[in-house]
Amino acid sequence: MPAPTIRPYEPGADTETVATIWLDASLLAHPFLGLPLLLEHQQLVREKFLSVSENWLACCDGAPVGFISLLDESFVGGLFIAPGWQGRGIGRRLIHHALALKGRLSLEVYLRNEQALRFYTSLGFREVSRRATDDEGLPFENALLELSG
Repeated sequence: MPAPTIRPYEPGADTETVATIWLDASLLAHPFLGLPLLLEHQQLVREKFLSVSENWLACCDGAPVGFISLLDESFVGGLFIAPGWQGRGIGRRLIHHALALKGRLSLEVYLRNEQALRFYTSLGFREVSRRATDDEGLPFENALLELSG
């Protein structure tokens, strides 16, 4: 597989594709949240999240297959790869792209998402802290991870 190209998100033109990638990947990564909550969050991704974050898309043959969203300069608000494209180095490439831009990255990950936790630690992210609930106060433990370039 040729290396994916990385390009900036284009508001409007990319919104539905990114929202679909987000939902499809979230269904695999966060099934414990349940479909109703994930559908609610997908709407927030469309209507708010994408407009307040710096977004980069990984594309293969011109089609988006994953994205990374950065908030507050260097916080990874989301890294999502379409399920059929996972395990091909696309997430790693997006993290390296963001790290090259920002010099350091931080993010939160659900501890129940063991695949993501393994992925981030394999890239050198280190746990800084934990909290017992997520942003909505639900009882899903999160870890704050950091990586310096």
